[in-house]
Amino acid sequence: MAEAILRSEGIGRFYAYSAGSQPKGEVHPYAIKTLEAFGYATQGLYSKSWDAFSGVDAPEMDFIITVCDNAAGEACPVWIGHPTTTHWGIEDPAACEGSEIDKQAAFNQAFHYLKNRIDLLLATPLQRLDKLALHHHLQEIGKSVGASQKARAGH
Repeated sequence: MAEAILRSEGIGRFYAYSAGSQPKGEVHPYAIKTLEAFGYATQGLYSKSWDAFSGVDAPEMDFIITVCDNAAGEACPVWIGHPTTTHWGIEDPAACEGSEIDKQAAFNQAFHYLKNRIDLLLATPLQRLDKLALHHHLQEIGKSVGASQKARAGH
């Protein structure tokens, strides 16, 4: 969901990619449904491994932001250009068990938390911050409302 939100809201400033260490092979249907309900484009979204972004032909990244707690402690690939990395932990909505209403509510909540963090990123005066200050600022964004227990603890 973060890829679709940042691609739309950050157009002209950011190009966003979403990937994981163990992709499921398809974008979760509730993620698609949620994005479309809030007016975001979903065409072109697909499940991909972060390995696609670690090779010599990969685009250079300025930031790497993990959002799922199960990825926060994993060994990440070596990123070309040594981008600023941080964790914005949000409870995984795909792990929600319960009724269809409960599942959709979990995705809606995750959407809102991601949207709020992306709005904070977009309001950041990136050109005024050195790498250390930027890293600290991105960490603070990750601790905002909706942060998982691990993210609030700084993991």
